[in-house]
Amino acid sequence: MEKQLVLLTGALLLLSSAVAQPATEVVLFDLSVTSTPVATNGRNISVHQGYDNQPFFHPDKDILYYTSADNTGHTDIVQYDYSTGKSQALTATPEREYSPTVTPDKKFVSCIMQRDNGAQDLGKYPLQGGAATVIINNLTVGYHTWLDDRTLFLFVLGEPATLRRYDTITKRDTILSTNIGRSLHRMPNDRMVSFVQKNSEGPWTIKAVNAGNQVSVLSETLPGREDLAWLSDGRVLMSDGKTLFIMLPGKTAWSEVKLTSTFPLKNISRIAVNAKGTKLAIVTEE
Repeated sequence: MEKQLVLLTGALLLLSSAVAQPATEVVLFDLSVTSTPVATNGRNISVHQGYDNQPFFHPDKDILYYTSADNTGHTDIVQYDYSTGKSQALTATPEREYSPTVTPDKKFVSCIMQRDNGAQDLGKYPLQGGAATVIINNLTVGYHTWLDDRTLFLFVLGEPATLRRYDTITKRDTILSTNIGRSLHRMPNDRMVSFVQKNSEGPWTIKAVNAGNQVSVLSETLPGREDLAWLSDGRVLMSDGKTLFIMLPGKTAWSEVKLTSTFPLKNISRIAVNAKGTKLAIVTEE
């Protein structure tokens, strides 16, 4: 019965995502990482009516990956080369792909793969093109991040949503927390993954889990917000929907980041920063 309920939930989410995706754009900024970061020259790089979301930077190359939907709600992964300003499709499949993430070996983009039967698997596509390899097909994965070549941390759909550690070699699946947010990140310069704990009472918190599955609290989030990004110096970025803020967990309070954009910013959600700290991508409503 529990498995049937999870599959039903996945099917309902699949249906709702196909017909009710928000109209969003990906805006790319030049970022100056100083004591007070400044983001300038914000421009819409998706330039497309409908759903463009979930940006992820390649760790070495000048490429930003994101999810883009056509007018039927079908999604594929697009790659944008910000050194040339050119975009091209990474996937063009019958499935609906979400949440592109470059794998630790930098040979693939792993992503969520929604099937017509309601299944929601995790797979990966070669960066040079080719067929997908399925990584997980026994869990309804919503979001994911890699700790290392074999270890994934997953947001798994359910009531409530759970944080899980998954070993791709042994297939061992360990539940670490419940009622979490969608924003999972490998923390810079450390073997830790951050996640947002949506506490039923009191403020939401940013937590970290290490390689030994030990969980620690880093700070409170901005009120009711779950999307964040890390800078290489350990500072974290979040938005209240209108403005971008930065802080060093346990050391400083939230302070505003100046944003200069040629595209109007409305209801900011997801955030991504490249490894060099020179580019910032945010998702905003059209």
